Formats: sequence, C-alpha cells, structure tokens
Amino acid sequence: MAIPVVAIIGRPNVGKSSLFNALARRMISVVEPTPGVTRDRVSVIIERSNCYFELVDTGGYGIVDADHLEKDVHQQIQRAIDSANLVLFVVDIRDGIMSLDQTITRLLRKHNLKVLGVANKADTESKFSEVGEFNRLGFGDFLCVSAQNNINKDVLLDTIIDRLKIVESTRPAEPVMKIAIVGKRNAGKSSIVNAIVGDDRVIVSETPGTTRDAIDIRFEKDGQTIVVIDTPGVKKKSKLADNIEFYSFVRATSSVRRADVVLLMIDATTPVSQPDKRLAQLIAEESKACIIVVNKWDLAKDSADTGQYEDYLTKLLPGLRHAPIAFTTASEGKNVKSVLDLAAELFKQATTWISTGKLNRAFEAIKETQAGSSKIGSPKIYYATQVAINPVTILMFVNKPELFDDNYRRFVVARLSDLLPVAEVPIRLFVRAHRETEPTPEPIRQPKGKGKPRQSRKH
Repeated sequence: MAIPVVAIIGRPNVGKSSLFNALARRMISVVEPTPGVTRDRVSVIIERSNCYFELVDTGGYGIVDADHLEKDVHQQIQRAIDSANLVLFVVDIRDGIMSLDQTITRLLRKHNLKVLGVANKADTESKFSEVGEFNRLGFGDFLCVSAQNNINKDVLLDTIIDRLKIVESTRPAEPVMKIAIVGKRNAGKSSIVNAIVGDDRVIVSETPGTTRDAIDIRFEKDGQTIVVIDTPGVKKKSKLADNIEFYSFVRATSSVRRADVVLLMIDATTPVSQPDKRLAQLIAEESKACIIVVNKWDLAKDSADTGQYEDYLTKLLPGLRHAPIAFTTASEGKNVKSVLDLAAELFKQATTWISTGKLNRAFEAIKETQAGSSKIGSPKIYYATQVAINPVTILMFVNKPELFDDNYRRFVVARLSDLLPVAEVPIRLFVRAHRETEPTPEPIRQPKGKGKPRQSRKH
C-alpha cells in the first residue's frame, strides 16, 4: 500500500527547501537566497511516531527562471499537487499576503485539496500575532514555524500526521539497490532517469545545469524497490561560478559514495573531458560498481564503432577498465532497460560472498603464475578470506606485506577477476603478515632457592 504524499507548495523564497530539510533532519535540497534554486521535485520518506509519509519539495510557483524553465518548473509543481494527499501551503509571515499567494490559493481550491497553511520565518514569538491575516485565504489557521530556528517543527509534524489521519503505518520497503547517475553537464542523466522510471520525473532541458539537487526516486521493478539518484552535472572545479554550483557538485560526488552501482554518463558527441576523468577517478577510489554509459550514440555511431570507442575509453579511464560499457540513446529510451538489468547483475557480483574454499583454490592458481621478486624476497600468499561485500573485500595472509605493492596487488586483482564470478566489479585487497610458526614461549623462570621448575606433560 502506497504511503501518503505531502507536497510543499509556495511562491519563491518563502523557505520551502529550508522547511523540507528541517523536517527531514538533513540537508537534501539546496538552500540559497537566489530565487528558483529548486526546480525538480525532491522527496524523502518521513517517520513520526511509527507513521510514514513522503514529503515532496517543489520549485517556487511563479518563478521567473533565468534559464526560461518556468513551464517545466510549473509542470513539476502540478505533478506534485496531483499526487498529494495533503499540501503544505507555505507563506512568509514577514511579507503578509502577496499576489502570488492569492494565485496559489486559487490553484489549490480548484483541485479541492487538503491544505495545511504554514507561516514560515516566524523567528520570534512576537511574529505569531501577525499570522491572523492569512486566515483570509480560506484555509483556516496558519501554523507559525521557523524552519531556520526549528520553531514548531515537531508541532507541524504532529499536525501533518493528524490531518492525514494516519494511526500507524508500515515502514516502506528498503530499497534493494541504489543507482547513482553522474556525469558532466548535458550528458543525458535526467533523460535516462525518466526512461528508467517510465515518467517525466525530472526536468530535461538542453540548458546546462538544469538539475541542481541530488534527487532520489523510488520505483518498483519485479516486485523490488530500487532508488535511482539523478545528480547535477559536474563541471571543472575552477569554473564553479557560485554557491549553487558548489553545493550541486558536493551532492553529485556524495551520491557516488552512497550508491551501490554508479552509471557514469559519457556524451558520445564530445571528447572525454576533465570532469569525466575526475568522476571516473572518484568512482575508482570509492571502489564502486560502475557501468560506463555512452549516451547519444545515435549521433556518434558513424564516427567510430563500439570496439574503437571502448578502446578509447579504456585508455582515458584506466581506473574503470573492469567496468562494462553500454551504448544508449536515453532520449528515445534505447538500450535503457538492458542498462538497468546490467546494474542488477553488477550489484549481484558486488554482493557476492565467495566461499573460503573457492577463494583459496583461486589463490592456489595465482601461486602457480606468481611472478616478481626482489632482494628482500618474493611475495608469498598463504591463504585468504573474504571480509566484506560491496565492494568485495579480501584479506590475504602473506609473508611480508611490504612486498605487496600497488603493481603486485593489481596483478592479483586481475587474476581474481579471471578466476571468480566478480569480473566486472572492484575487488579490494588487504594484506596481513602471517607467522608460519608460533613463537617459542619464554621459559618459566624459577625464583631463586625454590629448586627446579616442574616439567609439563606432553599429551
């Protein structure tokens, strides 16, 4: 059974995203004084007293967007209204009723929705007396809150639960997999998100930097819940023009860290760039399962075949040489389903537990081809055991850890990828010194004048 949806609606700069973050108890939406920062619908599951609902942040109604995306923003707001069981109509208590507040009032009345009025920026109790003016909008008493100062946050949560008439609800299913989609600007991230979930869930535009938040979107596939994370496009760090771009970059990179599988979107119509290489390096450093998705292939396929392009990527993105490569036209949905199926396969590999017997048989095979020695000796592996998944993490017990440098570890990883069912995901190796024989215990010293020590019996 679907959980209730609560949509936050209001004109620009009334503090909708600040309120969203305050209720979620973490920074999700980008918050900036610049009007129009939020464009897409951003959502999170909220729990209060064993009751659950989905909270949705939206862009400012009536925004004049610098990139002329007003129509797209309003469409996203309308979709939020259409799906909502309750609307939080947010106003700025300091401004009083504005003309856009009245426009929103007419919109909400037309849809005959449950509406809870919220007067934000009531930073001091002296402001509470000014809230009566908003009763004229026809939605009853507005609740005074301050998202910035956490005033009446718990009261608002309790009121939401009461208005939704939730007695107790079941915790939503935990996602079995999180897929983060990252890439430079205009690589087609939002297009592939919409194709995956089968809905115009995020704004797609030729305008660079359309997406600003990291947007978690839950959907069902084969009876299982999956979260796909749309992220802002990454550009050169030296060209981050403002706080919005900086926070967008931080959200994109943090999405990689919390994902199970990462789709690195590459624009086939442009050369691999510094942001592409930087993201590939981050994915490799975080040991994330990854699919390199070459998008807009319909526009580039006449310039090179897939084999040539794969060689090109292997040369420029060596840290992801194990990652499979997919060729898509996301705007038309071409090959998108197979990418999703491949993500499931990579997740299966990354969460594989390898039996100790099978693992050590692989290491026996590695010993037979073991190469490399130095003046201080040859690297020797006694045995190994798997200690973690996602990424697959293996602890090797060896003679001298200092002999296992990066080159030798790469050799071992390459061989393990050949020998074990984890060929397309990262493998992390740790080494620990192994003592072939236990040290001889110190003899028990008899105190002077007490005679010989008693001999122990052998069993």
